[in-house]
Amino acid sequence: MNFPSELKYTKDHEWVRVEGNEAFIGVTDFAQRELGDIVYVDINTVGSEVAKEEVFGTVEAVKTVSDLYMPVTGTVLEVNAELNDNPELVNSDPYGDGWMVKVSLADLSEVDGLLSAEAYQELVGA
Repeated sequence: MNFPSELKYTKDHEWVRVEGNEAFIGVTDFAQRELGDIVYVDINTVGSEVAKEEVFGTVEAVKTVSDLYMPVTGTVLEVNAELNDNPELVNSDPYGDGWMVKVSLADLSEVDGLLSAEAYQELVGA
């Protein structure tokens, strides 16, 4: 399993990559393996401010539907349009082409409270 050290993680299995005052968010390699084949990503929060730990969308796999939790408070600027036709990108490239949303961060300091790659690995027992 892959745990890029430059990312931050949540106990709910989302990752965050900060770029200035913006961040890209997706689900971790661990999460996509647990979910199985992703068949649909439903995110309709563009333009909305979503508070930390609130649901910002859902991901549907063959076996289940799971809520997606916002790791940091922010306004959703963009949803990865590639996922409309290719939701399996979440499985094949969870940290790259499989990103889910881009947000404008309300409070950059919230990122400091997220898990490091090492702490996340411990959480999932990897």
